Amino acid sequence: MKILISFLALMCLVTPALAQVKSLVYKEEKRRYLVYTPPAYATQPQKAFPLVLNFHGGGMTMAEQMLYTQMNRAADRHQFIVVYPLGIKQDWNVGFGMSYREGTDDIGYTEALLARLKQDYRVDAQRVYATGLSRGGFFSLRIAAELPQLFAAVASVGGPMPEPVVQHHTKPGNVGVLLIHGTADQVVAYGGKAGAYLSAEDTYNYWLKRNGVAAEAASRLIDTDANDGTSVTWLEQGNVALATVTDGGHTWPGADPFNVGLPIGKTTRDIDANEVIWQFFNKHRR
Repeated sequence: MKILISFLALMCLVTPALAQVKSLVYKEEKRRYLVYTPPAYATQPQKAFPLVLNFHGGGMTMAEQMLYTQMNRAADRHQFIVVYPLGIKQDWNVGFGMSYREGTDDIGYTEALLARLKQDYRVDAQRVYATGLSRGGFFSLRIAAELPQLFAAVASVGGPMPEPVVQHHTKPGNVGVLLIHGTADQVVAYGGKAGAYLSAEDTYNYWLKRNGVAAEAASRLIDTDANDGTSVTWLEQGNVALATVTDGGHTWPGADPFNVGLPIGKTTRDIDANEVIWQFFNKHRR
């Protein structure tokens, strides 16, 4: 998923004093990532801050993910650090599209990146989270499956559970999971794709079972903008939630539209992805 943005807009975004491009060498590859700290980080020097890793979609860059999702604004409001890693060849090893076992070791890189961030920044180790769009969303779920000892919760937008992760991972753990997916998504089908990824609903049920959730389901309809052509059904049980965007496309809810060269469809205004993601994350600790 490639977002086309102007050079000027990109430069305006990556040059603020609190947004820094960093790098880490992992397995002889120089890996870059973008770090944004909220103003409160400088004014509260004794405080440890929550950390959110925000993974880009396939073909995107770390700066494009930052520009599109605008999560820095939520970081300012809610006082958390947000980091935008860059995948090799602008992709993540989600188990399909590259070899699960022989492809890029993005799980190992994520562990190394998190260790570096904890060394360089005042990170609250009990409040580490991951989110992402499309293949970044798929990868967030792989993180939940394989690094449950490090992450308290994840949120995937337009990226349900990769089948190879279901088949291969063995690490036990309990991680909060939020799924956001549009029923009219033509890039990543809400109903799943055989051999690649589960449906959104099967992903929800998978995590209910994995997390041993026995709580009753709570469901509500959200349609705050009657003119956006979408509505949201929010289903939640225990530490697992599914936001189904009826007639929604392959988009980040609440974001401004971009020319991405793909049939991305409608962007719902009924929820703001950054706000609902943070509200979900804020309920979970390791």
